[in-house]
Amino acid sequence: MELGIDVSSYLEVLDAKGKFFRDGKEIDPLDEFVKNNVKQMRIRLWNNPYSEKGDKYLGGTCDLSNLLKLAKLSQKKGFSIYLDIHYSDFWADPAKQFKPKAWRELHGDDLLNAVYEFTKSTLQTIKENGIDLKMIQVGNEITNGFLWPDGKLIENQDGPRSNYEFFSSLLKQGFKACEELYPSALKMIHLEKSYDKNIYKEFFENMEKYGVKYDVIGASYYPYWHGTTEQLFDNLNYCKNRFKKKIVIAELAYAFTMDDYLKDSDHGNNLAINKESFPNEVPFPITKDGQAAFLSDFLDKAERNEVYQVYYWEPLWVPGKLTCWASESGQEYINEKKKSTRNEWANQCLVDYEGNLNPSFDKYKI
Repeated sequence: MELGIDVSSYLEVLDAKGKFFRDGKEIDPLDEFVKNNVKQMRIRLWNNPYSEKGDKYLGGTCDLSNLLKLAKLSQKKGFSIYLDIHYSDFWADPAKQFKPKAWRELHGDDLLNAVYEFTKSTLQTIKENGIDLKMIQVGNEITNGFLWPDGKLIENQDGPRSNYEFFSSLLKQGFKACEELYPSALKMIHLEKSYDKNIYKEFFENMEKYGVKYDVIGASYYPYWHGTTEQLFDNLNYCKNRFKKKIVIAELAYAFTMDDYLKDSDHGNNLAINKESFPNEVPFPITKDGQAAFLSDFLDKAERNEVYQVYYWEPLWVPGKLTCWASESGQEYINEKKKSTRNEWANQCLVDYEGNLNPSFDKYKI
């Protein structure tokens, strides 16, 4: 089994003067990961994460420039690179799959061509910069489709979801460009709802039906939302045996505290996992030691279940003035203006709010 990280926001953290420490001594956390044999780097890509006025959407501002810089830095340190293409100008997940601003009026063949040409030109630039991609993901958490409304999977009361045919055509255009530019790179399809065998069965049977060629089934697993590890591995083992694909945990995290990093009484607790949103049952306490115990237990189970790779999601996203999940303009793009703009993921990191390595950091190793 191989271990990786997604630290797509890392350069933005460094620009905001974020620092990291082991036993009080400043360190380079990427070097520390490599020492622990964590050598796979997943990097997300947004088409154009800026407003019409040029304001950054933040959340890493994960444009092509960020990708190239982070990939070059990571590759020099010994990481293999895995590209996660969202096909959106900002966050894409099962609840939101907004078209890039430049594609809003594109439909049918025009949208299919846009996917192909964007993927091809992006990969050409990456290749020209000497980056060797080991894996490429077309769409991010596309359980419900992507590039909505055109590529959305439509719920039906009395049967499976519809619109798989056009959705599959979009996937094929992305994978066609991947095959042309990086023929040896593994091609991934990434879903969430990793506890739901029925969803995965329906989805990947339709991939067979419509002839989508891929190599890897990727799944997000956050135990607050995605069931037990027993449900997870029961589903993924079914998929591995039924569809004969490699299995990757593309996103994984576990909180180390429910205390907010903002102490000002004027601010409520806006962390993704907090005392108000906390589910009734989780496998380990939400403490630093609990986070470490969760990782040890999970990696042991993943290896026993023959998972190919595991990626921890944003383990270095320490809070700061500009290390936010979104700017106001970014929120406007994805219609989430009711939420706070600040870093809601900070308590999921493998470091504390000041950048000190948590005990879990050295449990994430092989």
